[in-house]
Amino acid sequence: MEVDAGTDLRHAHNGHEHLFCGPHCRDKFKTDPERYLDGKKDDTPATPAGVKYTCPMHPEIIQGGPGTCPICGMTLEPAVPSAELHDDGELADMKRRFGVSLALTLPLFAVEMAGMGGMRPWLAPRAMAWAQLVLATPVVLWGGLPFFERGWASITRRSLNMFTLIALGTGAAYLYSLAATAAPGMFPASFRDPHGGLPLYFEAASVITVLVLLGQVLELRARRRTGEAIRSLLNLAPKTARRLAEGGEEKDVPLESVHVGDRLRVRPGENVPLDGEVLEGRSSVDESMISGEPIPVAKEAGAKVVGGTINGTGTFIMRAERVGAATLLARIVAMVASAQRSRAPIQRLADAVAGWFVPAVLLVSLLTFGAWTWLGPEPRLAHALVNAVAVLIIACPCALGLATPMSIMVGMGRGAQAGVLFRDAEALERLEKVDTLVLDKTGTLTMGRPELSSIAAEPGFSEDEVLAFAAAVERGSEHPLAAAIVAAASQRKLRVADTSQFESLTGKGVVGRVEGRTVAFGNATLMKEKGVDVGRLAAAAEAQRAEGRTAMFLAVDDKAAGLIAVGDPIRADAAKTLADLRADGLRLVMLTGDNRTTAEAVARQLGITEVISEVLPEHKKEAIEKLQGEGRVVAMAGDGVNDAPALAQADVGVAMGTGTEEDRGRQRARPRRSSMRFNASAQA
Repeated sequence: MEVDAGTDLRHAHNGHEHLFCGPHCRDKFKTDPERYLDGKKDDTPATPAGVKYTCPMHPEIIQGGPGTCPICGMTLEPAVPSAELHDDGELADMKRRFGVSLALTLPLFAVEMAGMGGMRPWLAPRAMAWAQLVLATPVVLWGGLPFFERGWASITRRSLNMFTLIALGTGAAYLYSLAATAAPGMFPASFRDPHGGLPLYFEAASVITVLVLLGQVLELRARRRTGEAIRSLLNLAPKTARRLAEGGEEKDVPLESVHVGDRLRVRPGENVPLDGEVLEGRSSVDESMISGEPIPVAKEAGAKVVGGTINGTGTFIMRAERVGAATLLARIVAMVASAQRSRAPIQRLADAVAGWFVPAVLLVSLLTFGAWTWLGPEPRLAHALVNAVAVLIIACPCALGLATPMSIMVGMGRGAQAGVLFRDAEALERLEKVDTLVLDKTGTLTMGRPELSSIAAEPGFSEDEVLAFAAAVERGSEHPLAAAIVAAASQRKLRVADTSQFESLTGKGVVGRVEGRTVAFGNATLMKEKGVDVGRLAAAAEAQRAEGRTAMFLAVDDKAAGLIAVGDPIRADAAKTLADLRADGLRLVMLTGDNRTTAEAVARQLGITEVISEVLPEHKKEAIEKLQGEGRVVAMAGDGVNDAPALAQADVGVAMGTGTEEDRGRQRARPRRSSMRFNASAQA
């Protein structure tokens, strides 16, 4: 079958773009790609043209394809994150090598420990030596193969690293033991112990290999979680957009095929595909992931929209203005990835030390061999070889494979008991040095969703009547606050009557007929147009605004009936938590994209004196940098995409376990004992 090369029916899989004759065929391929690839599993790592790869520990290393870092030997990853570009093959391979190697090393370790404990071996010495060789060979030569490859690469590239020591140490121990087992007669008497036997080091080589494999598995798991977090940001943007052709025809096309100037339709409940401008229609868009403002923003012709934000119940047509890497969401992801790869001063110092450490270890090993050969007791050569190899083995960072993972597990276990999840050990270390805590408002200090705050009723009306009238007219409204009012009426189990002659007045409110009475619900401008004297309710509305809430008037038959205030409630445990933090000597700063009035109102209630408001995501990152420039060690606590660059820039990022993202069901649920729980991670 021939397929038009210009078709929009495309799907990228493992770096190869496939074209399709129809949407049904494409959907079937997406479900199970391997079934349609000539029976061959397409497991080649995706390498789209133009993708640059970099080292997560050495961002100065950049190359045009996948490989290993010439400095540290780590596997390179894409410099620009991609929602599609991910391959867990290395982690699966390391887990497989670790599992098999551990199973073979445990009996080898048990035999060696039994011998050291004075237990009589159940096999003859020669048979025992061959048994150890059989167990150790697959561990060292297959399980440790990646370390030998990286160690050899470090030598050929003249950039010695930890894998150099691992390869030399385990290789020397294994080769010596292999020779002692296969050809013991070639060793002179000076190599033998008082019983005429030759010492073997199969157990040492195997245990070191297993421990380093464990360290690699833990490291790769952490890197995968980081990649998943970045991809979750990218996945906020839809994979397709509904493009309008010149003749009015509408068609769903891949997002990559959308160009600047294209007209796109955004339907109710959909994510806005790209940054652009509204041309037709009207709706409310949830922009909390960008601005931190919990209340959806009304959009009509001329308004700007941001890719990844969530459209409400209306529909509109927009013009694409920024596509691909130019969109705000893509720039946020790029900032997060860049901040995660940036290095702390202590890390650069460690790199400089490591550059001298490996050559120094090799020199000490050679000096040890010479010293024992010249000055050591008999058998001198045996002692010289054994001690030279011991220097290499001891210098191997095998503690990284045991001590560090153990400390991580203990620290994470203790943290989990308190409801705190740590991403890595570095966060534990840095958190102790933090002296400034920067807090987002929406979803961190507040619940992140509007709720009914208060009701004031005029004489002749009860609070329930005021709420029932308001819910009746708001039930047919697309106003951002309508859902909170209707939900409050439902919670109170009020009877909400039907509304006729409903009319929505943009920027003012709504009007309608409820049970034969004329009802108007909205702001002061609407009340003025209707000739309604709000009287004492005006002062009450001003008091509500000072507390950061939105106040709306209700009029029935052109007479003031009441006032309803809606706001984003503060978390119940926020005040006590902040008081405890202040008592510990922390400087508290609120950093939010919300308006100044609301931010300052919340800050007053919580005792926060420093407030930075109306800040865009990229400026949040700059605010963190400014504090760090003052010599502060900064922790940033927040939730949502709008906080991601600042969380990554901070010395320690504290991601709230509950908030606007989780409320929309896009975060994995975690058990917790109270609402204010968080996940701490150090800048990586």
